[in-house]
Amino acid sequence: MEDYLKEALEIVRAQAGVRNMTEEEMTSMLQRLSSGIKNIMGGEELAIEQEPATDPKKAIREKTIICLESGKAFKVITKRHLAKFGLTPDEYREKWGYAKKTPLVCKSLQRERRKKMKEMKLWERRGKNK
Repeated sequence: MEDYLKEALEIVRAQAGVRNMTEEEMTSMLQRLSSGIKNIMGGEELAIEQEPATDPKKAIREKTIICLESGKAFKVITKRHLAKFGLTPDEYREKWGYAKKTPLVCKSLQRERRKKMKEMKLWERRGKNK
């Protein structure tokens, strides 16, 4: 077995000992780490191109948003969920071609939040406090 693969396996094993990980998470992490370590060690990197779970343009739906990393449906994709894949929300948006300010929430929740903010009229309250 190649040295870079052994190193990646050790890292994944240690990570799995600290928290619960699905088989899919372990496999994904192993692939990313082994190719990264191989690249750092100066070996020839094989391009492991990840396929999205669904079309990024169709991932944000009315009642759910599909995580393109895991394929799971959520109302909100949280920082904690993305951390499982070693991504921040900004890195996730960049990786999958979303605009920088695209909220990672389903459309209905986005509408509800917008409506509540308009009802609260925080911009008026801020002006009165001055």
